[in-house]
Amino acid sequence: MKSLPSMREKKRYIVFRIHSEQPVPYHSLKSAIIDSLLEFLGENDFAKAKPRLIKNLCNGKEGFLQTSPKWVDPCKFALALVHQVADQKIIIQTIKVAGTIKSGKLALIANKKFP
Repeated sequence: MKSLPSMREKKRYIVFRIHSEQPVPYHSLKSAIIDSLLEFLGENDFAKAKPRLIKNLCNGKEGFLQTSPKWVDPCKFALALVHQVADQKIIIQTIKVAGTIKSGKLALIANKKFP
C-alpha cells in the first residue's frame, strides 16, 4: 500500500552569535529581530517564513531562530540588518544553519574553540 506524504513542514535553525559589550535581554532582542524581519520581508512573507526565536536557547550572547527552509537566506539577511537593541550597538553573526537543535549546539561548541 502506498503511504501518504507528511503534511508537517520542515524546519531550519539559524544559529547566531551576538557581539556586544553586555548581554542582550531576550525580550528586547526578540522585538528587534521581529521588527527587522517584518521590515525586510513584509507581512505576507513574514507569515510564510514562520520565524520563531527559541527562548530557552537564547542567552545574552547566542541564539537560535527557527524558520522554514525556503526562507533561510532572507532571514539571515534580516538578522544581519539588526544593529541596535535598546540603546546598545550589536552585531549578529550567523554561525550555522542546522536541521536539528543538537547539530546547532555542536556547531556553537566547535565555534567557541576557534573564535
